[in-house]
Amino acid sequence: MSAANGAPKGRVCLAYSGGLDTSCILAWLIEQGYEVIAYMANIGQEEDFEVAKAKALKIGAKSVHIEDVRKEFVDETIYAAVSANATYENIYLLGTSLARPIIARKQIEIAKREGCDYVSHGCTGKGNDQVRFEISYYALMPTIKCIVPWRIPEFFNRFQGRQDLLDYAAEKGIPVTQTKAKPWSTDENMYHISFEAGILEDPDTTPPADMWKLTVNPEDAPNTPERLVSSITFKDGRPVKVVNAGDGTTHTDSLELFLYLNAMGRKHGVGRLDIVENRFVGIKSRGCYETPAGTILIAAHRDLEGLVMDREVRKIRDTLSPRLAELIYNGFWFAPERELIMSLVDHSQKGVDGSVKIKLYKGSCTIEGRSSAVSLYDRDISSMDIAGGFNPQDSEGFIRTHAIRIKAWEAVKAKKGNQ
Repeated sequence: MSAANGAPKGRVCLAYSGGLDTSCILAWLIEQGYEVIAYMANIGQEEDFEVAKAKALKIGAKSVHIEDVRKEFVDETIYAAVSANATYENIYLLGTSLARPIIARKQIEIAKREGCDYVSHGCTGKGNDQVRFEISYYALMPTIKCIVPWRIPEFFNRFQGRQDLLDYAAEKGIPVTQTKAKPWSTDENMYHISFEAGILEDPDTTPPADMWKLTVNPEDAPNTPERLVSSITFKDGRPVKVVNAGDGTTHTDSLELFLYLNAMGRKHGVGRLDIVENRFVGIKSRGCYETPAGTILIAAHRDLEGLVMDREVRKIRDTLSPRLAELIYNGFWFAPERELIMSLVDHSQKGVDGSVKIKLYKGSCTIEGRSSAVSLYDRDISSMDIAGGFNPQDSEGFIRTHAIRIKAWEAVKAKKGNQ
């Protein structure tokens, strides 16, 4: 549909997922007189891209670009987060946050290629993703303009809830998968899937069993533990090989390795999470997540560091990881401070080489051993059975030195107590 003067208002590159929100936004943008280029990132979500493409064209998109960015996703953001043990608020593995800069970068490439005047997305005005996308857009193309329907009164006053969107979709003949039987919102990529909104907005509501999509219910997972992942090998803090001693399966390609660990984790119910987190915009949010491979890799990586990483270097890196996770969560992947911290993390990972043995069983990921050619562990020194060159008398001076400040502190406390 064209603007009143017969000419389109401009060309928009829309980040299109094929779901309820972006399908309605696509129709609405066309209704407003824009020419829309739909862009779908194949970021590992379970999606029939040809069906989604046909749907977008039927709604009225001028063209649809489907871009496979899975390899970049693994190599550039997922494995970077693993090397830092990056978890937001010490628990969330950043599955949505890590995907956004990869999606946004490709969207800007298409916008430039197609001569778009605008970019658009389907993120709500209450969420984190609006920040992640738009900061990335402006970092990559400072002159780009954004159309954000969920912040436009004409749009959000018209669509005040999901039922309004469902009604609009029915009016426009847009097929949707979201129904009243499954009233929640999802976002999926190959690192994780998230569930939020709808019935999940009550933080005391237990997620229904049929909500979980990627992982087997841990209660229904195999009753016999299987050491399916015999070892995961790291080089400079990044996964480079997985070997299954049981059936001989071996993967060294980063994408194939990650997909294999995902399959193993899913089979054994590994990676479920149900939390209330703090959004960047200042609102608390309840989210449920499934992150199979990420849970396995961070557990293995963290364990290996205990064997090969210098104690003081690890302490410093551990002070950086929460800040890095916060920057990623808040959408500052392209910020200079993120680049600075990541460069320090990368430096700390030099020599984080070795293999970790894993057991997956009913939702758990258990470490069963680790080895490395550059291990800092000395069995003779650590042994309780032999001296190994360690003189136990050295401990006396060590203890007395550390006791000096403790004795002084206790003396001050005693003096204050007598006053």
